[in-house]
Parts: sequence; C-alpha cells; structure tokens
Amino acid sequence: MSGPGHAAADAIPPHTLTLLAQAWLAEDTPNFDAAGVCVGSREVEARLLCKTSGSVLAGSPFFTAVFAEVGCTVEWLHQEGATIGPDAVTVTAVVRGPARCLLLGERPALNCLARASGIATRCAQLQEVAKVAGWHGEIAGTRKTTPGFRLVEKYAMLVGGASMHRQDLSGMVMLKDNHVWASGNISEAVKAARSVCGFSSKIEVECRSAEEGREAATAGADIVMLDNFLPQELHIAARVLKKEFPALLIEASGGVTPENLTTFFSPHVDVISLGCMTQGCPVVDFSLKVLSSVPTVL
Repeated sequence: MSGPGHAAADAIPPHTLTLLAQAWLAEDTPNFDAAGVCVGSREVEARLLCKTSGSVLAGSPFFTAVFAEVGCTVEWLHQEGATIGPDAVTVTAVVRGPARCLLLGERPALNCLARASGIATRCAQLQEVAKVAGWHGEIAGTRKTTPGFRLVEKYAMLVGGASMHRQDLSGMVMLKDNHVWASGNISEAVKAARSVCGFSSKIEVECRSAEEGREAATAGADIVMLDNFLPQELHIAARVLKKEFPALLIEASGGVTPENLTTFFSPHVDVISLGCMTQGCPVVDFSLKVLSSVPTVL
C-alpha cells in the first residue's frame, strides 16, 4: 500500500502540496542543520508509530509531500481514513531515505499528521453520534482554523466524514451581526451582498431570532444561521421558518459541544457547525523511529 486511499486527497492540487511542504521545511530549517552532520546521508529506514488507538488516519498526502521534498519515500501500511488499532502501538508507515534528510522532514511531517488525524477522529466521532441518533443533517466545521494550516484542517474534516462549511470568505457570503449592524438592517445587507456575488454564491445570514430569520429569508438569503440559541428555542424557531420557507436551509451554531450535540438535533435543522472540530481538538500521538540498521533483503 503506497499512497492515500481517500477520495478527498485527489482534490488537493500537487503544486499546493509542494508549496506547503516547502514552506513548512523552510520554517523549521531556515539555515544550517548542524545536527545533520552527526548522521550524514547514509540510507536509513524509519517506522511511523501511531500510539493513540482508535484514531482515524488523516494527513498522509501532506506527510508524503514533506518527505518527497527532502528525497525520501513513504510506504503506507494503512489507508487514509482507516481507524488505527486496536493495539496500543501500530506501525502505520515506513519512511526511507538519507538519514539527515529523513530527520529534516520528521517534525513538519509529524505535525501535519498528528493535527489532521486528531481533527478527523473528532469529526468521525461526531458523525457517529448523529448516525446513532438518526439525524440526517450535516455536521460542519467553521473558519476557526490555525492560520496557514486551514487546507490541512479542512481536508481532515472531509476524511472524518464531516462538512468543511465554507473554506474562506470568498467561498460563500456569510453576513454576521457586525455586517448587519454596519449596513443598517438585514434586508439592506443581503441586497448589497447579492449585488456583488450574483446568482453563483449562496448568502447566509446570522440571526438572533425567528423574526430576523424571516427577514433574511424574505430578502433572499439561502441559509439562516440560528446563532447561540438554546436547544428548545432553536427547535421552535427552526420549525416556524421551515414551515414558511421550505427551501430555506437552517444552520445551528454557537454553544454546541460534543457533549450537548444531540440536544440540537431536529428534523428542521439542516446543518450544525462546531468550532471545537478544530479549536481545542486533541492531536493523535505519532512518532518516527529510525531503525538501527536497514534490514538486508535476501
């Protein structure tokens, strides 16, 4: 098994992988690598160990890209999106190349894998909660991502089975409370945004009440976000809006956690977004161990 097996990997342009890998390596080694003198350029082999059983593997395209930049190869023993375990420690991949180069790529590559796998694992857990509850809407992320690392984190959401939501400000128009206050009212804000984005982009409006949701829908919003609603209030407002605007998408956001997620499920809610998919998300423990010598092939 030599490469990633998740379809989302095919959405990452090769040149983007290269640019990211180069930037991460330059950040970690902007000058001399004095420790490289100790190990030289002899060919070595290292095992990638996953030490968090039950984790979802994500980030292998980025891991592989980093090592490709320093002249190393990666042989994957588990596919992207696979659940690692049940052993406490699982050999996940084998990396081969010049010793000093392998060690140059080690930390940037592990950072990508640990972060992406942590996010994918949390997303998979949230998806399982929705599945068990019989809720058929979308569990989605947010733009609360690490600066410079958004592509990795959004990709990890896909591997974990969640929705990325919008990737950036250009991906979809979202009018939040500050936009509305600066515009004067919801109707004016939607009208101004539509004059620029036209028919090709959806407009979402953050609303604090069913009345604001009704104004947004009447003005032509495609999605209404019911923000910071208590679950019972959310259910009532969502039902009222769906009855009046059947084609309107309803998103619930604000105050949603893995612990209280089920209380927000409703047949009238289409999307639930959670910042905790990325903020405060635990990482998966990976390490790379160089073998004392490369096994002889008979």
